[in-house]
Amino acid sequence: MKIEPVSRRHFMKTTGAAGLASLLASVPNVHGKSASDKIRVGVIGMGGRGCRAGITDCATADSNIELVAMGDLFKDHLDAAKNTIKASFARRDLPFDKIYKVGKDAMFHGFDAYKKVIASDVDLIILATPPVFRPAHFKAAVEAGKHVFVEKPVAVDPVGVKDFMETSRLAEAKGLTVVAGTQMRRARHLMALEERVREGALGDPMSGQSTRLGGALSNWRESEAVRRPEWSDMEWQLRRWLFTTWSSGDFIVEQHIHNLDIVNWIMRSHPVQVIGTGGRQSRTGEAYPNVWDNISVEYQYPNGARITHLGAQMDGISPRNDFLLFGTEGRLNSSFINASIEGKNPFQYDGPTPNPAVEQYRDTLNSIRSGKAINEGVDVAQSTMTAVIGRMAAYTGRALKWDWAMNASKLDLTPKHWEFGDYPLAEVAVPGVTKLV
Repeated sequence: MKIEPVSRRHFMKTTGAAGLASLLASVPNVHGKSASDKIRVGVIGMGGRGCRAGITDCATADSNIELVAMGDLFKDHLDAAKNTIKASFARRDLPFDKIYKVGKDAMFHGFDAYKKVIASDVDLIILATPPVFRPAHFKAAVEAGKHVFVEKPVAVDPVGVKDFMETSRLAEAKGLTVVAGTQMRRARHLMALEERVREGALGDPMSGQSTRLGGALSNWRESEAVRRPEWSDMEWQLRRWLFTTWSSGDFIVEQHIHNLDIVNWIMRSHPVQVIGTGGRQSRTGEAYPNVWDNISVEYQYPNGARITHLGAQMDGISPRNDFLLFGTEGRLNSSFINASIEGKNPFQYDGPTPNPAVEQYRDTLNSIRSGKAINEGVDVAQSTMTAVIGRMAAYTGRALKWDWAMNASKLDLTPKHWEFGDYPLAEVAVPGVTKLV
């Protein structure tokens, strides 16, 4: 029987969240996984995302899983993973001994650890490494025929985005599930809001403001914030990957993709042109290798609407995280917890609010068991590219077109050789000085 892959965008448009279980339950079990079968999981990347939000959210969604293989670049991170997961499970009263089945021979570290996890007897791979690794790890998993939960973002540059899209098409051809970690599309209040916009409650979108202002994440991995003499350039930059542009994509790519993904979803398109600026004023110490701490970008969409994204990660500033969209019939107001429309067709969401980070794993596991593949690869790749092109425009000070960035840019931040050793850090970008690639 041929599997019919379903994109997230199509899925969300054609079924409400309440209808998810009935939709999936009606599909023949083409992968041989019944509701009573355990799904065997391998996690690649045993940091906070893999050990806590990753496997913990997965187990919260469905405890009928087994974690059977783990991999990380660093042995010390891998060695700490079991206790980190155990503590995370305890906070949610999850059955650790029932789920954690990782033997010592299924714990891998080093640059090739991902290959060994993928080669293990697993059904689902969770990719939670720094995003520079995502295209290669995703390709290896799909080529091996594994279902994949892929954390956001999925690349740090146009070359990686295009590679990820190509692999997504291969996953579709193979009938594999690919679910993305941009979980806010599974937030009930935003799902209801998107539906009303699609039905015309806002009229024609004209302009908007996306804002995410927060702290500098100065307490991130404090034990590794000071470089040790034995750490090479490559090891140091990867231990501080969140603040290294080539490994994280900078904060607009690594974190603010959540906000830009919502904008694309509501606008039902990716932008066609961008211009931006920003800089580095407070995160200037050695613990922050070369990322910025503030970025502002104006995105222009196909209908002519211009939407600005104001972003910063700086201690001491007033926090804010919301999205406003102005249309011919009203104004949309949304955040990660609220959604409303003011104007001719008013709306205020007051329904249930299950955790979207858990719901994304519930959808993943249900699709694997039912054989109804979900493929969100292109959507998350386009949202990643929306963030990437915003960074490119801000770093260089140049106005960029989407088509040029996707088809002509040769920007590839991935190191040519994966090995610990000398690796000069790129200079902090300066608008008007940093060259466009």
